[in-house]
Amino acid sequence: MPPPAPADANTAAPRQIGRYDVRKLLGLGATSRVWLAYDPLAEREVAIKQILPHVLKDNTRGKLYRHLLVNEASLAGKLIHPHIAQIYDAAVEGDDAYIVVEYVPGGTLEQFSSRGKLLPPSRVVELMFKCTRALDYAFRNNVTHRDIKPANILLSGNGDIKISDFGAALFSSNDMTQVAGVGSPAYMSPQQVREMPLNHQTDIYSLGVVMYQLLTGQLPFTASNNYSMVYQITHVEPPPPSAYRPDIPSSLDAIVARAMNKQLEGRYATWSEFSHDLAHAFRNRALNQNAEEESGPERLRILRGMGFFADFGEAELSEVSRTCDIERVGSGTAILRDGDNGQDFYIIAEGEVLVTKRGCVLGALMPDDSFGEMALFSRDEEAHRADITARTECTLIKLNEEALQHVSVSCRMQFYFAFLHTMSERLNQANHRIATLMGSNR
Repeated sequence: MPPPAPADANTAAPRQIGRYDVRKLLGLGATSRVWLAYDPLAEREVAIKQILPHVLKDNTRGKLYRHLLVNEASLAGKLIHPHIAQIYDAAVEGDDAYIVVEYVPGGTLEQFSSRGKLLPPSRVVELMFKCTRALDYAFRNNVTHRDIKPANILLSGNGDIKISDFGAALFSSNDMTQVAGVGSPAYMSPQQVREMPLNHQTDIYSLGVVMYQLLTGQLPFTASNNYSMVYQITHVEPPPPSAYRPDIPSSLDAIVARAMNKQLEGRYATWSEFSHDLAHAFRNRALNQNAEEESGPERLRILRGMGFFADFGEAELSEVSRTCDIERVGSGTAILRDGDNGQDFYIIAEGEVLVTKRGCVLGALMPDDSFGEMALFSRDEEAHRADITARTECTLIKLNEEALQHVSVSCRMQFYFAFLHTMSERLNQANHRIATLMGSNR
């Protein structure tokens, strides 16, 4: 989305665009404006990107931007991923052309791409990791973005990211006429500026440029004209990020260099390789220190000491740290009640809780046990079917289903594996108790 801009006489908000109730102007660019609107049918806020009338009337640009909009609209309902902004609707009618997308309220990564406003390296690695997972998902659905840049990576209110603006996307699974001559030169791969055939590795290069900029506050190449830019992209090697920022470890220099390798054979061949190196770099001691400063040393200390999170990597633990709440409750505190709405679940860090049903004790749960997690797997709105009471003073890790939907796929899968292990242990214990009871009755 374009950066926010004040409304003026030429951008007075219409009452409606299609069926959508317009609320305010979010941003104004050279070719489009973005409105915050409300969809009364779906009962949600949306963002509407509307092509400016004078652009549509231009013989050349009008055709191009209509094509871009139709290209993006063709993906409506096809790319469903927690780190991709959803496309809901579009219309191209005469001098009116707009697309309706998910409203993401946190702005774009542009706000963190200049010196003085840089994020900690650990945070950059986390955001880039999420981008690799989203773009790998798009690639597996035969889509190459072709216009990856900070302005097209949105920040949600909880600090997560969503990739947007698939208008320039390349589709490898159909014969749809592809949009040519689009993209942002500073982020283009050598193959893209040379107008060579492209695959997902062009997005890998572009994300490498984004990572370079977020780490250093400047682009790897700057030029006064496109010819000079093309020459630098194809022939010049930029300084490593650590040349501008000494706190950047060599592991990140190596990742950026490989992502931005000018030759396809030297660049990451798959998104999985890129993701793997980012996750591995996060375990670097220097990055871990930054992660603790950002997420809070106490939370990470607690999580690292728990058996439940033993198989979680540092990147995943950092996600949990930012997503969870730490609750300390006294002995006798009622934590969950039979029939409560099943939104929250807990992992015990310290202490012991009792599980009861209608006054009968069913069992006790110890550190690293979880409870309430069946809410994730049940369709029943009242998924909690027992009372949970603190038997001693307890330290609890509290999350909910909605929060779990906003962490990375790898983090969510680690939760599911841990829950399956917990349920397996409970079944084994139940079988042992049944066998013991049956034996005592013979």
